[in-house]
Amino acid sequence: MAEPLRVDDPSVDRLDDAAVRERLTGLDELLDRVEQIPGPAGELALEAVAALAEVYGEALARTLALTADPGAFVADELLGHLLVLHGLHPDPVDRRVARALDEMAPALRERGGEVALTGLDDGVAHVRLTLSGCGSAGVEEEVRTAVLAVAPELHDVRRETPPRAPAFVPLDSLTQRPAGVGP
Repeated sequence: MAEPLRVDDPSVDRLDDAAVRERLTGLDELLDRVEQIPGPAGELALEAVAALAEVYGEALARTLALTADPGAFVADELLGHLLVLHGLHPDPVDRRVARALDEMAPALRERGGEVALTGLDDGVAHVRLTLSGCGSAGVEEEVRTAVLAVAPELHDVRRETPPRAPAFVPLDSLTQRPAGVGP
């Protein structure tokens, strides 16, 4: 009897997270192209993809049910993404997003920034992001990428701009005439 495939076997080529992201992007592009195929051939191809995804989703659900440590299972980026895709992820979207932002927080603090989830609304994550200094370039896109990686069911991430505090103008300064101005 053959030994089962081990994920941690160094003799087996595995995709790293960057390669998986690349493959997922390519898959999205291919599916977009399949959707453009007119007529029965396109419909049949989409039907086959949907059936395949349904079967793989069921296999994933069974695997999750049999695993001794679901936490380690869902921590894997690809498996977490697939669990979300099939509605199986045990953590709600707000918890996943908050955790991703918490993981980014120390690096952002070093660059003079802070980030926090302020809410979720109709598939949009709202984040409070404060930045300062020259190290802030690209941070907003980094936050967006991190949030959408853990919550692909969201379709947007919006930065909330905190309201500016009103400028304080002493009342006396409004009632006094400037020096050199007549009565």
